[in-house]
Amino acid sequence: MSARPQENRLLASLLPADRARLLARTTEVTFGHRDVVYSAGGAMEYTYFPRAGVLSAVVLMEDGAGAEVAGIGPEGVAGVSTALGADRSNELVLCQVAPCPCHRMSAAEFAAEVAKGGAVRDAVHRYVRAALTVSARQTACNCLHPADERCARWLLQCHDRAAADEFPLTHEFLSQMLGVRRATVTVVAGTLQTAGLITYKNGVVRVRDRGGLEGAACECYAAIRNAFA
Repeated sequence: MSARPQENRLLASLLPADRARLLARTTEVTFGHRDVVYSAGGAMEYTYFPRAGVLSAVVLMEDGAGAEVAGIGPEGVAGVSTALGADRSNELVLCQVAPCPCHRMSAAEFAAEVAKGGAVRDAVHRYVRAALTVSARQTACNCLHPADERCARWLLQCHDRAAADEFPLTHEFLSQMLGVRRATVTVVAGTLQTAGLITYKNGVVRVRDRGGLEGAACECYAAIRNAFA
């Protein structure tokens, strides 16, 4: 049960010279399940370009409850707000689908590269625009679509990013993703499992019928996929 590392798509969109210049300034790091990337209110010293897996940004409430507000996979970069002048994270960012191998770059160097303009800035701006589109779509989706359709959407997004048919996904995280109680997660996951679309046991999801899962998801899966295309 391991992700197949890909090339980070933001980096892959650059011309070879620009990509090589950025990669020369990175080191490799791999996050395991629940490893913390940024603490809420903590410093963002590095930016991360995932090659597989999912880094999850979670908003924490005063009572300790949390809800996932963004997922970052091979399509983008964690810590992109450092290019806009941010130096601390508003959210808890941690690894939810592991392993998550990343290119790690100093946030200061990343911000300086974006500030130069040109192809790197344009690629980062495209990603930010896509991320804002996805954020708006997910807000509407969470208000308008039933939990089973939203669960299918999230599982498809995890499947895309993990690059593996099997990946760890706890009841706690699914409840954070869907904004529902863990008891509801049990019902929703059970429905998808009974339909033969997934198996879910001991905190591990296996996608058995990708086409069927797409059919069970709301329209937002295709919209989100197209935003990052």
